Amino acid sequence: MDMNIQKYIAFVKTVELGSFTKAAKILNYSQSGISRMINDLEQEWGITLLERNRAGLRLTSDGMNVLPYAKELAEKYQALQNQLAELGHLDTGLIRIGTFSSVATHWLPEMIKNFQTNYPKIDFELLLGDYEEIEQWVLDGRVDFGFSRLPAAHDLEQRFLHNDEQLVVLPQGHPFLSKEKISVKDLEDQPFILLEREGTSDITELLVEAQVQPQISFRTWDDYSILAMVEKGLGISILPKLILQRITYHVETRSLVRPVFRKVGILYRNEALLSLASRKFLNAFIEF
Repeated sequence: MDMNIQKYIAFVKTVELGSFTKAAKILNYSQSGISRMINDLEQEWGITLLERNRAGLRLTSDGMNVLPYAKELAEKYQALQNQLAELGHLDTGLIRIGTFSSVATHWLPEMIKNFQTNYPKIDFELLLGDYEEIEQWVLDGRVDFGFSRLPAAHDLEQRFLHNDEQLVVLPQGHPFLSKEKISVKDLEDQPFILLEREGTSDITELLVEAQVQPQISFRTWDDYSILAMVEKGLGISILPKLILQRITYHVETRSLVRPVFRKVGILYRNEALLSLASRKFLNAFIEF
């Protein structure tokens, strides 16, 4: 890579992530190497790009003025690399995907298997997280694209995939099993196990909107832990239908009187920045 391009990318990533350390980790450099490249740019251009203090890093006014141009150059370089890879037919490569557990369990294995039938030298890296983490990984360039809830909180390209119905999950023998469908109001004062991580929950929003307050006994982002606890009668829950495929837990499900869905889709920054391998995989996934 041209050394000046390296410096521009180091500058852009440091600003995006707000840290030399985080930029170094993403770009596979040492922290001192990233700092040195930005110092070199400052000396070459005769301006100060970043203010460094105990609170962290902050762009100077000169830094703000040149950042859009440095970012454009870095993105053009990535697009060039992608085009060169296409001309070379891309026999090898790495696809980095941000995802949550139910997509990783029920969708991705078969798609990866089918894809590697045609492209056996393409490798995959899967990062599991919650919606906010996945979006941030896409923004930071840590992953090529991510599966998440739509709409995204940030300005990203979005492709809708699936409406995933939220179902009430009950232990066997629960009184609610006499109902064909369950109202959100029925959850009032019920022992409840909430699928939530740091406040990012479709169900929290549903309960707040309905002004319903169940007795939340447990909170976890591990959906299979929730199923195990429901099975043991520790509470009831609401989980997306995708999670409930091919489970071995002895639980029952009911639809809500007014069905609620989470919109599952794919997020990425810019299609031109995706590698040929990532674009081919995305198109194959959407056509599947």
